[in-house]
Amino acid sequence: MQMWLVVGLGNPGPTYASHRHNVGYLVVEELAARLGAKFSAPRGMRAEVADGRFGPPGADVPRAVLMKSRTFMNETGGSVAQLLGYHKISPDRLIVIHDELDIDPGQIRVKFGGGDNGHNGLKSIRKSLSTGDFYRVRVGVGRPPGRQEPADFLLSNFTAAERVDLGIEVSRAADAVESLTKVGLENTQSAFNS
Repeated sequence: MQMWLVVGLGNPGPTYASHRHNVGYLVVEELAARLGAKFSAPRGMRAEVADGRFGPPGADVPRAVLMKSRTFMNETGGSVAQLLGYHKISPDRLIVIHDELDIDPGQIRVKFGGGDNGHNGLKSIRKSLSTGDFYRVRVGVGRPPGRQEPADFLLSNFTAAERVDLGIEVSRAADAVESLTKVGLENTQSAFNS
């Protein structure tokens, strides 16, 4: 069974850990916990990786390599391209998890292909791969209040009220990733696109 690369978008380091822009990291960390896998930083790779199978040992279930870039969001593409090449995974077996301003908090959307909608992580990946044909799990963070700049909003921590439901949202996004690898896009969209 062919392998998947699952990339959680975010910025490295403790300063950014609780930012809305780092929700992709939270989802791949949840997936790693489910797999009982630990992240490590292989020599020569600008990423932390973990891998395992989405199912019981010995079952014919998909293997996934999980990735958190060790570069900033706008340079993620190089790490993604490097890992795809190393594991001989084609871009159509890539799932990118990212924050989405145009989706309300508590909502997720799963899709294949498309533009970058101004998201620097997606822009970097599309540039490095010369294609946008990969899966996206888009986690809604909503629009900033008032006149706050979107960049400032994304690079700020979730509020206490938002953190109450954040675990549920992260878990649902992780469920959507597993669903994509097992039952495909249409079934996953039916189950998760609200």
